[in-house]
Amino acid sequence: MIYFNEEHLLLQKTIREFSINEIKPLAQEIDKNSTFPIGSIKKLSNLGMMGIPWSEKYNGGGMDYLSLVIVIEEIAKVCVSTAVTLMVHTSLGSGLFALFGDENQKNNYLTKLSTGEILGAFALTEPNAGSDAGNTQTKAVLSDNKFTVNGQKVFCTNAGYAGVIIFTARIIENNIEKGIGALYVDAGTPGLTLGEPENKMGWKGSDTRSIYFDDLVISSKNILGDIKTGYKQFLQTLTSGRIAISALSLGIAQAAYESALNYTHEREAFGKKINKFQAVSFKLADMATQIEASKLLVYNAAWLKDKGKDVIKSAAMAKLFSSESAMKITTDAIQIHGGYGYIREYNVERFFRDAKILEIGEGTSEIQRIIISRELLKSLKSQ
Repeated sequence: MIYFNEEHLLLQKTIREFSINEIKPLAQEIDKNSTFPIGSIKKLSNLGMMGIPWSEKYNGGGMDYLSLVIVIEEIAKVCVSTAVTLMVHTSLGSGLFALFGDENQKNNYLTKLSTGEILGAFALTEPNAGSDAGNTQTKAVLSDNKFTVNGQKVFCTNAGYAGVIIFTARIIENNIEKGIGALYVDAGTPGLTLGEPENKMGWKGSDTRSIYFDDLVISSKNILGDIKTGYKQFLQTLTSGRIAISALSLGIAQAAYESALNYTHEREAFGKKINKFQAVSFKLADMATQIEASKLLVYNAAWLKDKGKDVIKSAAMAKLFSSESAMKITTDAIQIHGGYGYIREYNVERFFRDAKILEIGEGTSEIQRIIISRELLKSLKSQ
């Protein structure tokens, strides 16, 4: 792969072996019992995988974003619940501290997040503000150097195990709205209440729940970056997050494809292996092609980010194509397995369930198409 150097290849080999040996044996039980993969997260922390792209000054790995993509992809091949826990912790739960935190915030939080001493979470979505993030209703009233926060967030990943939760809110001072900012709160702070874990279709071991703010009081220093540019800041973080979730799509797609490919070599019908039938072999050809195209889009977006380029369009394209490809590939994998594909033992039904949310989280496919088309029109105006 042209995007990988020797360090990338070594990292890939290391995390692949770790995932197969340490995470894969747990995947079925995690999915069956909706068990949060705390043991695997501790092992990943010991491997130094919880702060991959952050500076070594703050206990990070000092690696690039492409390295994060590699790790998420390899873990997702065996257990998406574990991969998404690491993904959200890093790209969203730690990302805002790394990008917009001051030295005090980085020393107090990023240093702990990077080692996995504490887990990070990011609360954006609300009951009436999903794709329309600008419709945030949570309010943070600033007075006497303190924020008083009221509101609700839904679908917050890692919230039940996080040491710190970043959330968005409308900042109000002297009855005047200042904009939407990114604030943070320590776990256990009075006024912060966690809902029960959601019973989801997929990502069964990932912790997803609502959180409630009831006259929560935090210091005015618990804000990341500038109030006036807070909305743009977390949108920037979401752009990076789209590259990370694309890596999840890659992992799931490859796992489903490899399972289907191996099955076609084992299964016989009408006196020959089923991969000898054109209807099956053409499905395999399409699956492999979609995976290769997804890789190029995802790795290129990560590479561009590491080069400091604008990745709004590239990230949206990678997220759109890879997520929809993963859904198609997991569907075809079940079809190739026939009735066995519908049975838990063969894993592809789990891949299918895990894939669907990829077309929704971090911006739906519809939102990605809006972003891409908007960026295309921008290029026309600049001509």
